Amino acid sequence: MTQAAPMVEIWRGDFLESTHSGHAVICDATGQIVDAWGDPDAIVLPRSSAKMIQALPLITSGAADQANLTPEHLALACASHNGAAIHTDRVDTWLDTLGLSDAALRCGPQMPDDRAAREGLIRGGDSPCQLHNNCSGKHAGFLTLAKHLGAGPEYIDPQHPVQKACLDAFEATTQETSPGFGIDGCSAPNYAASLHGIARAMAHFAAAPSDSPEARLHEAMRLHPELVAGEGRACTELMRAMDGKVTIKTGAEAFFIGILPEQKLGIALKIADGATRASECAIAAILVKLGVLEPDHPATRKRLNAPITNRRDVQTGWIRPAASLA
Repeated sequence: MTQAAPMVEIWRGDFLESTHSGHAVICDATGQIVDAWGDPDAIVLPRSSAKMIQALPLITSGAADQANLTPEHLALACASHNGAAIHTDRVDTWLDTLGLSDAALRCGPQMPDDRAAREGLIRGGDSPCQLHNNCSGKHAGFLTLAKHLGAGPEYIDPQHPVQKACLDAFEATTQETSPGFGIDGCSAPNYAASLHGIARAMAHFAAAPSDSPEARLHEAMRLHPELVAGEGRACTELMRAMDGKVTIKTGAEAFFIGILPEQKLGIALKIADGATRASECAIAAILVKLGVLEPDHPATRKRLNAPITNRRDVQTGWIRPAASLA
């Protein structure tokens, strides 16, 4: 097996203090590798980077159209959101149209990352609910599909028709038989594949016709980057920086995907030690390398060749791409 490749470096003054290694693959429309770092055959859990695959059955089943879902709904189905009001209000309304409430969700409560929402809960002496969970949009999508299929309420069970449909979509787009799954932070199954398989799936999305279910999903994400993550987040800021021409999505433990419809390319990236600072730097470096992200854009500079400061706001070093990515 090929070793993980050095991808991101942390410099303190003139000293290389830390190195983050990982794996990355870029695939073309045929699923062939056009560039790679580390081991393309590494088996990975894509975590939330696979949400657009999990949302495919929502459209292909006819559930999305039956429920009159808009691009905002589809963006939320693919989101790992901050739990801000723009997210929770929309998911709450979505559930209400299904005749359901927060109690129908199976993702669990989560303190929101959005500062205003978090401080509002603290001031009110309130606890977060499941709507605040970063995956509540995905779970609203699961519930929409479950209702369409006439299936039961325990939609996160791997044997439930919803999760069987997700597995079918996952194996069809990766063109691999999944070796198994782990349970994600939101309690839904998260299926494993090779990194090449995930990149192949993203290239499949990138090359899909403009009226396809795949295109509806990644277009919704590009139209509504604020719903996919939130203010201050890499997904939102970098998609805006690319003028809505490229879809990117993070996943826990330092995963990232990219969908480039104009170039018909797909990207999958995994930092081996799970460090988010490294995955954000690495995906920015790859997007710059592909010519779709300006290196001097403020959103890029926050993550690529970004200064590291101490508590007195004195610059002490840099986070930089390794030579193979620079």
